[in-house]
Amino acid sequence: MARDHIYINGLRLLALVGVLPHEREVLQPVQVDIDMEVDLLEAGLTDNLVDSADYGAISVAVAETVRMSTDLLLERLASRIAERVLQFDHVEVVDVRLTKLRPPIPEDVDSSAVRILRTRVDMRVPARHRAIVALGSNLGDRGAYLRFGLERLSNVVAQSQVFETDPVGGPENQGPYLNMVAIVDTDLDPFALLRRLLQIEAEAQRVRKVRWGPRTLDLDLLFYDDCTIQSEELTVPHPRFAERRFVLEPLAEVAPEHCPDDWRNRLPVVGVYPRGGIDGLVAHTVLH
Repeated sequence: MARDHIYINGLRLLALVGVLPHEREVLQPVQVDIDMEVDLLEAGLTDNLVDSADYGAISVAVAETVRMSTDLLLERLASRIAERVLQFDHVEVVDVRLTKLRPPIPEDVDSSAVRILRTRVDMRVPARHRAIVALGSNLGDRGAYLRFGLERLSNVVAQSQVFETDPVGGPENQGPYLNMVAIVDTDLDPFALLRRLLQIEAEAQRVRKVRWGPRTLDLDLLFYDDCTIQSEELTVPHPRFAERRFVLEPLAEVAPEHCPDDWRNRLPVVGVYPRGGIDGLVAHTVLH
């Protein structure tokens, strides 16, 4: 969930909006004030406009929407403004205040206004990309760390049950893992999403000392749309997902089309135990 804001205040325009005969013939002065909840984490790291919401471009788009208005009600125009703003990358919630200045009514009123709050879900504005992320934990309150990861990912549209799994590779005497897979809708590009995953791991106090060692939270980007990426920073699809039963079991629940053929017969049926939904887990419990 976004915790940052961008504001556009005092955008003054002329619009054909109103129900009175005079308002259907003469443009009316209006003011638009917008409060956008925007995820600015990436912009703060990269100093790149593509990682933020361009308030200049949004102002132009809002002005075009207002100038093209033939709406009777401020409520309708405000809703169309909100829908247009939510089409911009990184904007998750928008608060629109639309004020009619000097409304043409018999009483002495400076202005009248409506204010609406809308989210992407309200306006059915889809995110532009779909990613699949694997989550794992074998330190501390493993279930709480998985819940934390899901919450910080946001826009999770599907998630598998949790599997308790024996550790694979790495140092000996590690505790068992809890693993699951989530499908996430995102406006972040794959490299920005990777940085987001690393940031969430850091917030969960993950310490990287030993390769494949124990960790509070592990987040792996398995798939990003239908992209194939090979770089020093990122490989998609994840290079080892097809050999890991602890990934394929939860992946098969939410995106079986991404599982390789005959994987159930090919990989050993050991060390992976279904534990049900995330909300039913008991902290620190090892059940096998």
